[in-house]
Formats: sequence, structure tokens, C-alpha cells
Amino acid sequence: MDLKINDQPDKNIYLGEKLRGQEKLERIPVKIIPSTEIAEKPDWIRTKISDPKEIKRIQTLLRQQKLHTVCEEAACPNLPQCFGSGTATFMIMGDICTRRCPFCDVAHGRPNTLDPLEPQHLAEAVSNLQLQYVVITSVDRDDLKDGGAQHFVDCIKAIRATNPHTLIEILVPDFRGRLEIALKILASSPPDVFNHNIETVPRLYRALRPGSDYQHSLKLLQQFKKYCPDVVTKCGLMVGLGEVEAEVITLLNDLRDHDIELVTIGQYLQPSKAHAPVHRFVSPTEFEHYEQHGKRLGFKNIWSAPLVRSSYHADRQYRGEAVPKPFTREDLKQLKHTTSDIA
Repeated sequence: MDLKINDQPDKNIYLGEKLRGQEKLERIPVKIIPSTEIAEKPDWIRTKISDPKEIKRIQTLLRQQKLHTVCEEAACPNLPQCFGSGTATFMIMGDICTRRCPFCDVAHGRPNTLDPLEPQHLAEAVSNLQLQYVVITSVDRDDLKDGGAQHFVDCIKAIRATNPHTLIEILVPDFRGRLEIALKILASSPPDVFNHNIETVPRLYRALRPGSDYQHSLKLLQQFKKYCPDVVTKCGLMVGLGEVEAEVITLLNDLRDHDIELVTIGQYLQPSKAHAPVHRFVSPTEFEHYEQHGKRLGFKNIWSAPLVRSSYHADRQYRGEAVPKPFTREDLKQLKHTTSDIA
């Protein structure tokens, strides 16, 4: 049975007003006590240096097309690397979410009406960037009767009309309360990859995913696979939020039992002092354990590493490549040495 909507945005919030940090999280069921400081990252969490000109080019193009990216709105640590290589994950239906997840940096509030020109703007951006693989995600839109499913389809159709060879991955919300409606709409023009993040283990759902349900997310993924058996299904989660290793192993078992084929696991990083704190920094060895377990289960590909995110090098994971090696201090030393030699 679909879940009942019971946390519509506060009517006292102005349309289009963005709530962030403590303002956003003050009404969630399990309160977050603001941190006095953000934990220092260990040596194994390092991002690669990227081309600042390419980053600026991507940002300029996005603003011209009035588009948003989850890279920017969710403060993704991989933004410099992805933008620097000419890729981005587009976030449709605005930049205001109707949910209040305490791990997420996307603003909460009453979203603006949908932009009917957004699908065309998105297709133009894909053409201008010459993308061979594009990831489209969205904020939660509990204010829409179909949860935004038709807007996803409109974007898919617009991209395929002008970029017929571009592969499309969509990273969808849970369509709580309108699952069957959304699935039927999405099945009418399916993507190449259907992705939905389960985010964390079921024990932590009430605190970290208020308004969401673990079993509902599993059902969404499995039901879409029944509608479109030829479309690859994918799911992502974070670790370091208070789970233990045995719970992650159980979660992976659940994903495989629900016909998921691609999996991503990454380290949670606290966006601000007001957000949920990092419970622990998971070691590279533990990430390796998860990857090895996933391989034994038979996933087509599982990426498990500290800086992995759901759309991180999504094209490479789809093609079956191994997760990119993390950037180490030795890499940085080598880069400095190479730079000094050139100078």
C-alpha cells in the first residue's frame, strides 16, 4: 500500500522561499543538535584538482539555460572533478524540496510551479555539452499529483528528440502516495537506467528520512523493473551515519532480492553544523568488504568507496568499469613535483 502524505510544507512559508540548515530541520521528528564543529576528514578522503576554466564554463551554461544541478545544490564534494571533466547531474523541477532530510543540503520549502520550458532547456544543455550519458534527478515534489513523473518523461522525450544517441539515467524520488500513477507514466518513455537512492539502513529512517519508508523504496525499484524488465535498475546509499556493518550487508541482500543491478556506496559528509553529524569515517577496508559482498551477490556492478556518489562517473559504472581509485597524498606530491618540473 502506498504511503499517506502527512508532511506538506508549512503554509506560512512563502512560495519559493528557501529554508536551509537549522530553519529547514527544526520540525523533523528526531531533532538534530547542531554540531560545535565539523569533523576533520581523514587522509583517504581527497578530491582531484580540476580545470577551473571548465568549471566556470559549465556554470555559465547552466545559468544561461536556467538549470540546476544536484552537484551545486547538495554541495557534492566531487563537483570540481565532474564539472572539470565536462559533466553534471541535472536537477529538474526547481531547487526547493518538500522533504526535510537532515543529511541533505538542498533547500526545503514550497516549490514554485514547474517550468514548462525546462525539458527543452535541458535538451539544449545536453547538446551544448555534447553529453553521451546524462543523469537527471529532482527534488521531491509532494505537491504534484504525479510526484513529477510526467516532467521526467517530458525531459526524457526532449533529450531523445535532439540527442538520440545519449544514454539517460534518471534518479527519482520515492513518489510517495502515488506510486502506481508514477510508474505507469515513467514506463511510457523509460530511461536507460532507473535509479532511486535508499540512502541508509531501515533502523535510521525515522531520524534521517522523515516521510520516507524503506520497504516503499524497495518496492518502487522492483515494481519499475516489472514494468520495464530491459531497463537497468540502480540504488545508492551512504555510510557513516550510525549504521553498523552487519546492517549494510543486510541492506545489500535486500537490494539484490529486489532485482537491483547497480549499487553505489559512499561516505556521508556533513554539509553544515546544523545537519546530521558524521558518526564515523568508514575505512577503505570496510568499503572493500561491501564491494566484495556485492560481487558475491551478483550485482552487475557495485561501486563502494568514500567519495562515491549515486551519479559519480555514472557512465563508467554503467559500462562495467571498476570504481576510480581515490586521490591520495602521494598523488598530490607527484602533481606538485610534476608542476615544479614544468616551471
